[in-house]
Amino acid sequence: QVQLVESGGGLVQAGGSLRLSCLASGRTFSSYVMGWFRQAPGKEREFVTSISRTGGITDYADSVKGRFTISRDNAKNTVYLQMNSLKPEDTAVYYCAAEADWRRGTRTVSDYDYWGQGTQVTVSS
Repeated sequence: QVQLVESGGGLVQAGGSLRLSCLASGRTFSSYVMGWFRQAPGKEREFVTSISRTGGITDYADSVKGRFTISRDNAKNTVYLQMNSLKPEDTAVYYCAAEADWRRGTRTVSDYDYWGQGTQVTVSS
């Protein structure tokens, strides 16, 4: 069992930056692929980015590539999402997620086993 707690969301102007953190409980954090998803009002939850267990492989949605960076610190049981050049269309609740079996894939909601409660990111124009 893994519990995930996101933090770092807030209100920022377009062009600004935020860094989200996701702290995981348990001593097996390094065995999970981690991902970030987001959900805007009236829309489905969508993939943002993922990172492999050691951090050596990352994947990004085209909409955030070049602006967002995912990283992890296995010693601190934490995954981060650095978001730069934010746009109003980035406004959403951001969720971190953990996946036990990377062979399922990393881009869909059903790939992941555990979810955080989400943190709101609002980008004003």
